[in-house]
Amino acid sequence: MPCPVPGTLAGYLRHRFPLQAAAMLAPLLLLSACTSVPLPPWTPSAVRPATTAPTGSSTTPAPTARPPAPPAEVQTFPVAPPSVIGPAIGPQSGEQPAPYGAAVAARFPTPSVVYNTPGLQAGRATFTSAAEVQAWLRDQAASASRTAGVKAAVQAIGRSQRGEAIEALVLARAAGTDPAALLANGKPTVLLLGQQHGNEPAGSEALLVIARELAQGLLQPVLERINVVIVPRANPDGAANDQRVTAGGLDMNRDHLLLNTPEAQALARLTRDYRPTVVVDAHEYTVVGRYLEKFGMVQKFDALFQYATTANLPEFLTKAAEEWYRRPLLAALKSQGLSTEWYYTTSTDLQDKKISMGGAQPDTGRNVNGLKNMVSLLIETRGVGIGRLHIQRRVHTHVIAISSVLASTAQRAGELGQLRPYIDKEVSALACKDEAVVEAAATAAQYELMMLDPSSGADRAILVDWDSALQLRKVKARARPCGYWLSAASGTAVEHLRMHGVKVLRVAEQGSMLADSYRETARASGERQDVRGTISAEAPIIIVQVSLARGVVDAPRGSYYVPLNQPLANLAVAALEPDTQSSYFANRILDGLQSTARVMGEPTLKFDESP
Repeated sequence: MPCPVPGTLAGYLRHRFPLQAAAMLAPLLLLSACTSVPLPPWTPSAVRPATTAPTGSSTTPAPTARPPAPPAEVQTFPVAPPSVIGPAIGPQSGEQPAPYGAAVAARFPTPSVVYNTPGLQAGRATFTSAAEVQAWLRDQAASASRTAGVKAAVQAIGRSQRGEAIEALVLARAAGTDPAALLANGKPTVLLLGQQHGNEPAGSEALLVIARELAQGLLQPVLERINVVIVPRANPDGAANDQRVTAGGLDMNRDHLLLNTPEAQALARLTRDYRPTVVVDAHEYTVVGRYLEKFGMVQKFDALFQYATTANLPEFLTKAAEEWYRRPLLAALKSQGLSTEWYYTTSTDLQDKKISMGGAQPDTGRNVNGLKNMVSLLIETRGVGIGRLHIQRRVHTHVIAISSVLASTAQRAGELGQLRPYIDKEVSALACKDEAVVEAAATAAQYELMMLDPSSGADRAILVDWDSALQLRKVKARARPCGYWLSAASGTAVEHLRMHGVKVLRVAEQGSMLADSYRETARASGERQDVRGTISAEAPIIIVQVSLARGVVDAPRGSYYVPLNQPLANLAVAALEPDTQSSYFANRILDGLQSTARVMGEPTLKFDESP
């Protein structure tokens, strides 16, 4: 029997019959098993990046496909009780004229319920302000705390470049809301992030809806199985200015390895401390702009989706993202009449008509969180460049998608509890073995992409050159070292690695070790690039080519050692191999090639217990 779609019905019942709604909705809660997609045998498939690290080097048993567990009684699709004020009637207030014909606008009808955050109030011209976000989070924390057994609190996690507070709402059935309490309750934690790019508001508004549903609505039952941490607005300065970048002009979603911005640092500390199992990053994408200029077409899809696709990702992580999350998510969106595609973008160069999936560089939140062994998911709705147009549908799309992720996590809590320790051990066991991919790139292909005719609104299929991130090609690889030595002057690099949660040891006594030193063979100055073009950055990068020279290297007292027999080894590789555009050397966090070496045998050094 096909799964029913209770969203519209439930919202309507809660609005029209508030006293009877709980009894009327109870049968719907039993339909939660409809989110479960049976896991087929995990065999090599096209969705696994070609550069994924091997997983067979440890004796740790692989997680079983489906350990016995009672079904999680959670609502599959959001029914939006307190956040919804009723059925939609007529055009949405505050919408600007569409940058395309009425036939295109008609392809995106308003959903049958209206989300009612501060920024979505009727007649409102601006989105939820920073002060309103803070007040909303505190209201939800207070409401959730009135439920027996639920702990909720707003945590200050950092400040923006202009000093604006960046805050997280923590909700859990645990002894407290601090990281230790959530780790102790044994449940997987889901981290929900919004508005890393300030001109992408729908994700932030949707996370306010999700916060309320978890605190006092029909999503609250998932807290029996999972913990949730919500950062609705990661870039408050950008949101205030309606701009993509931070106040300093940097793209914080290309700063998650380097950590040059306080905003990215705040999120790094949060993931280090709370150790989420799943991270959802809510964005929006350009609807008209360069697509109309390049192809004469308008973007079609309600949602674009991609998980982590970068070098050295563990195979099981990619399979979990695909089979446990993407497939149920697509089904949830389809059931609501919402269209989907893989995430893609195109460069700002109007002569370049290539379409690319999200990049393979280890710099975005999507890829860096994957290197932290988290299921890392990107969801983008069609919103950039159209103001408040279709805002209810955009928010609805995010709410549906994020609710699906929460339901999947609740139902897979047992498997996820096995998966994370398994992956951590597998990554740790690779030290000194096999190879590490230093740089990977997408595979060129062709793809039939659907867009919309800007006049008629009809579907138009376009055959495009397509860079696929689902099958990465190896650009550069080296033998995986046992670890990396860093000079005593590398304090900034050490600080940033530790902010990620990477274990860094300080050498207590002078010693020596077998290591490969880097020898520069060529150098140039350049700019970091992604599939869109030049990345907003503070300074040019150093583009270097190197050779390796093996020998005995001195390790003075006060220098550092980064062992690779740790769960975040692949993140350390991404940061410390110098000849990539994302490396700490290329971006001047490490002073020079002489500041680091690849340790090729287990060192017999003595280390300080304290940092």
